[in-house]
Amino acid sequence: MYQFFAAAPRGFEFPLTQELIKLGANDVKEAQAGAYFGADLETAYRICMWSRLPSRIIMILYQGKFTTVDELYEAAFCVDWPAVFSEKSKFLVDFVGSNKLINNTQFGALKIKDAIVDRFRDDGYKRPDVSKEECDIRISARIKRDQVTLGFNFSGSAMHQRGYRGRTGDAPLKENLACNMLARSGWLDDQKDIMDPFCGSATILIEAAMIAADMAPALNRNQHGFTSWRGHNAKLWDDIYQEAQARASLGVKRCKTRFYGFDNDPRVVRAARHNVQNAGVAALVTIEQADAVEATPQTEQPGYLIANPPFGERLGNYNSLLQLYFKFGQQLKSHFGGWKISLLSSEPELLRAMKLKFDKRIQMYNGNLECEFCNYSIHENRLTTDSPVDLEFAQSFVNRVKKNRKAIEKWAKSQPTDCYRLYDADIPVYNVAVDRYQDYLVVQEYAAPSHIPQATTQRRLTEVLLSLPAATGIEPDNIIMKTRAKQRGSEQYQKRSNESLELIVTEYQARFKVDLTRYLDSGLFLDHRLTRKLVGQKSADKSVLNLFAYTGSASVHAALGGAKSVTTVDMSRTYLAWAQENFSLNKLSGRQYQFIQADCLKWIDDCTTEFDLIFIDPPTFSNSKRMDTTFDVERDHVALLTGLKRILSAGGEIIFTNNRRKFKMDFDGLAEHGLKAINIDAKLLPLDFKRNPQIHNCWSVVRHEQ
Repeated sequence: MYQFFAAAPRGFEFPLTQELIKLGANDVKEAQAGAYFGADLETAYRICMWSRLPSRIIMILYQGKFTTVDELYEAAFCVDWPAVFSEKSKFLVDFVGSNKLINNTQFGALKIKDAIVDRFRDDGYKRPDVSKEECDIRISARIKRDQVTLGFNFSGSAMHQRGYRGRTGDAPLKENLACNMLARSGWLDDQKDIMDPFCGSATILIEAAMIAADMAPALNRNQHGFTSWRGHNAKLWDDIYQEAQARASLGVKRCKTRFYGFDNDPRVVRAARHNVQNAGVAALVTIEQADAVEATPQTEQPGYLIANPPFGERLGNYNSLLQLYFKFGQQLKSHFGGWKISLLSSEPELLRAMKLKFDKRIQMYNGNLECEFCNYSIHENRLTTDSPVDLEFAQSFVNRVKKNRKAIEKWAKSQPTDCYRLYDADIPVYNVAVDRYQDYLVVQEYAAPSHIPQATTQRRLTEVLLSLPAATGIEPDNIIMKTRAKQRGSEQYQKRSNESLELIVTEYQARFKVDLTRYLDSGLFLDHRLTRKLVGQKSADKSVLNLFAYTGSASVHAALGGAKSVTTVDMSRTYLAWAQENFSLNKLSGRQYQFIQADCLKWIDDCTTEFDLIFIDPPTFSNSKRMDTTFDVERDHVALLTGLKRILSAGGEIIFTNNRRKFKMDFDGLAEHGLKAINIDAKLLPLDFKRNPQIHNCWSVVRHEQ
């Protein structure tokens, strides 16, 4: 009796143990990412031929403790390696794990390798060669705490590969993962017809057809680890192989189960058909080109729909995928009564968008990607919903957005501007802001109160994203999701892209570049639209200073308003370069326009030039490494404005704004330094921000004697 370990991805453990028991293994014990078992040689060969779930099977040669590196070496040296493989064979050590003694796998592998070659040498054999590319036998060394397990890869690497898949789609599913899905779906018990409307490379269908047709998964594998093992019985293996061939030939002819796959990409359909042909199940599997959201049952009797629909890591825009899943869910409810549905996705919120209540949810791993595998039952002639708002979800949100559009879009055309806020958390349960930039929407989620469950927050956000295309007429691909609060669910939705989505938008007579994807903010603060306009109106024949200038939009308005000079200061080279692009867009050039990269607070202290108009929109708080000190607008605004007074010309004005919601102006402190502040918020709040008068504060600051 030999001892083995069957390694498999996490989430495979239970069906793996059941499979090993059915194949005749003894003393099967479930373990993390695999299972231990005992078997005689014939049973071990049959497991290598017929087991569909493992990634590899290791024959265990030694297990024991070690407390020093020398003891690890001795443990490996004590194994009779010349009895395991020939000195003429090339080998490789796969070392996994770490502890206080071994924290480098290369070092651990080197120690095992040294012990192996020393054992060969001490037994009078030639030292075997080590090779990564052309090894005949792979030694497995695994440590966990003070335990080491030594063995060799009995099955060979990549046991999940069947040999039929020459062509794949964008994100092929591993064959053993497909088998785990089949096992967890319940299909193995009754083996009804299967349909996969997102079939891709057809892996799920092929694996199911091979099971139904009694085809061994290793029939087309040419490499096995045991062929270089000295204990290999070639005759016994050949008998098992011949038996498997005969069973497959007979099984395909007898199989009554049928399998139907669809994909909307003709190239993927061709590749899937090629794979089906290679696997020898073309008589059982039909692949057609079709859209999943229009799929209908292909059989009179209800069967199984098992699929791995596209998700964020695989394909496209998250918001388009939300729409796809929702429509697919509606199609299932309408046409698949009595069917069993099983779906795998790494994005739980995509599955939630189908508005189906799962019977069972199982955690699986697709490589290192954590996924949910959900089983659903579609009841005959009855919708299956998990919420009373499923059919007309977010109706209050939709109605408010439509109402806002009527008022705001007409107003925006009169300004004119083609970027504005459509919705700003008008309804508390839909706690988002929606900004429109031409034919794009940017959705920003606000942090939900701590008492609201995360699942509720995610569901509401999903409803917002699903309903926006119908409410606004904007295509799902043109909806960008952002979040200002670190939150697991929303961070999954839309990873901030390294790619830019740049537009040139208009605001009154000005043109600006915005980037909707690369940064948290687009490059244009929409709530300051009227503030920038005011700067432009006040700038004629004046020297203007814009501090903490960001992308220089206020500077552009000043220049277009006829300023005799405009100085733009910001600490960020990126934003300063962006400001220069904005000037170029508006055909503004000349020495009168200066761009300075500097710490604004230090620059104020060093400045010797006077300005007639100063616009300043400082951060609420900053502790940037490039600044000499921290800055808090509440604490430091008097010192800031007093410093600006020194470079403000006689009769000059400071327009000071910030977005601290509960900001309190220190009038007495300013008066002590000869300054007077007048709040001008009411004049500068645009129509699309009227709901939220506290979104920013704006003040006109002049010398007290003026």
